[in-house]
Amino acid sequence: MGSCSVNWEALDSLAMNFAESENLVEDRPSSPSSSSAFSTASSSSSCFRVRLVVRQVRSALEEGNVDDAIDLLRRHAPAVLDDHRLLFRLQKQKFIELLRKGTARDRQSAIECLQKSLAPCALDAYPEAYEEFKHALLALIYDKEDDTSPVSDEWSKERRLETAAMMSSVLRGHLQAYDPVLSMTLRYLISIHKIHCFRHGIQSPISEHIHRLLVEDRDPPGIPQESLYDACSFDEVDIQALAHAVELTRQGAIDSLRFARGDLNVALQNELCRMKLNLPMLDELIHEYCIYRGLVDEDQTSGDSAKSLLWPKEGPSASKDCSSLTVDHETSNNVMSRGGEELTLTSDAMDYSETCSTSHINDSSSSFQRFRKIRKHGFLQQRKLRRWKERTEMLNEALKTPQDPYENDGAVVEEASVLHSSAEIPVEKENKYAIMLELKKLARKGMTAEVVDELNSMDPDFFLLHPALLFQLKQAEFFKCVSDGDHDAALRIAYSYLGPLASKIPDLLQPLKETLFVLLKPNEDAMPKCLPFSSIAASLQVALGQRFGIEEPLLIKIMRTLLNSHKEWFKLQMCSDHFEGFLKIDCLKNVDCSSSRPKLESDADNSTFGSTFFTSSGNQIIDDSGSPVSVSSDNTLCSENAILKVMEFLALPRAEAIHLLLPYNGNAETVIQQMFQ
Repeated sequence: MGSCSVNWEALDSLAMNFAESENLVEDRPSSPSSSSAFSTASSSSSCFRVRLVVRQVRSALEEGNVDDAIDLLRRHAPAVLDDHRLLFRLQKQKFIELLRKGTARDRQSAIECLQKSLAPCALDAYPEAYEEFKHALLALIYDKEDDTSPVSDEWSKERRLETAAMMSSVLRGHLQAYDPVLSMTLRYLISIHKIHCFRHGIQSPISEHIHRLLVEDRDPPGIPQESLYDACSFDEVDIQALAHAVELTRQGAIDSLRFARGDLNVALQNELCRMKLNLPMLDELIHEYCIYRGLVDEDQTSGDSAKSLLWPKEGPSASKDCSSLTVDHETSNNVMSRGGEELTLTSDAMDYSETCSTSHINDSSSSFQRFRKIRKHGFLQQRKLRRWKERTEMLNEALKTPQDPYENDGAVVEEASVLHSSAEIPVEKENKYAIMLELKKLARKGMTAEVVDELNSMDPDFFLLHPALLFQLKQAEFFKCVSDGDHDAALRIAYSYLGPLASKIPDLLQPLKETLFVLLKPNEDAMPKCLPFSSIAASLQVALGQRFGIEEPLLIKIMRTLLNSHKEWFKLQMCSDHFEGFLKIDCLKNVDCSSSRPKLESDADNSTFGSTFFTSSGNQIIDDSGSPVSVSSDNTLCSENAILKVMEFLALPRAEAIHLLLPYNGNAETVIQQMFQ
């Protein structure tokens, strides 16, 4: 089974949301989109500032600057300090940090901290607090270098990091300072992917990347307010959904729901944000993707980057720089007419699985003329100059981070450098890259006839290598003609293009029948409501990228595998994902709603990422031995309460609980009795 297709438009939206929320892109002053994006940018900046407060508090505590952290909390979240349990932990850490400095003055400050702050907090923080207070007093007489002392754990820097992480979790939930959706979605999908691989003993084809991207350990959970411990019980469906979504125990899921005041989606966000991502690597992944999709300029320093790198140069060197993109039309023996009158496809040329070659492309004309021709269609307008910017030095100074947690991770640094180099467009490919983006945009606007004309004149062999893509483009043109009431033009397209293609490729025959069926409908209903121009544009970009030697970004390859494992995992669980809509996973999967769309070569993953990964049928599950076990797709015999009862009582995954219930007509009591006989 091939890997899942990805809705590029949805991923575009999530990628730009991440970049804007993390303050990684900006509109240039000359950009026509500056005013329209003002409100969005303001909202993103506000979210970024709130997350920055959380990072500043965490950084201050990691450095041992407890007073700075408390000052930040008083300014931005004073209600957090009203919880004496948290205040006691902060004051105890402050006492240790003062002693750690070792000077007589700091030792005196530590004693004052004991008298004025720590002792009063210990009286009413929580039952064990006073014992912890007396234990901390031992730090006055035991040296911090003594690993055998009874307070060595208090002296350890791990305790400091744990306190910082715990406060980060609490403050994040209090301020609703959650990471961008794409960041949380990746954490969620990677977690499902890992458990799916583990359960079936499969080696993940993207293991090298996801292990660098998602760090194994998590931050401690936030501490619910004491009043919430007496809150009413939560719905068992919510408890199990959260527990299985982020690999929590049942009690851990209950505590998480208490901290979120019973809001399941808020609890999910809290738990996902506890997982640590390698931010430098994620930035590079998204930067590379945004450049590939033409969402941002790839030059970070020049104000005229779009002109200097992506656009052909006007002048004597333009012809030389861009000559590799032009075509000698006289050397082509294959004819694809522009008016829809003739289509000649030789049998040798229809072998589109052979290796693509661009050796026939020569310098018979100027590439600058090529761009002028595209301009005739009125599309090539001024680019929206969105500029990518790195996480700034000002941010690092504001956070006062002593050391990047990934700084010494050689593998991560190496990965980031590889991604950065792949994101930079080589000089010899810059103009090919620009043409690829412009033709993609033409297709996205529904100008499919113009796309075919341009590609035929630029590279007559292109559609011989991608006939299904030509079918799809001409199919969209056919629908437009029928919708406009021009049935004669539509029939000419079908006769000249769609028919010959379907006669040579049997898989296109059924889509051809469905396409012709549109002629029976009224004109206003002829155009499919969801004609996938964005999907056509994405497929065209992939095909052009292969032709020009431009690889797909790593993010899209990772996403294909993660979405495929998500689909297979919930097929085995025989239920839908509670959080699919909230995390936009349904949008990422919803590639096309047109039943007559032919399957393209580019829809399947052309790399090794998930190409033969996770196969299962809709009516089978896989037992521990790896053998498929038939299961009825109709689970109406098993009520949700019965499934949850078996899952909770026997501590089983959902699929195994359903598997046990089916032979007993969904009777949970009978299953439990049988297990103990």
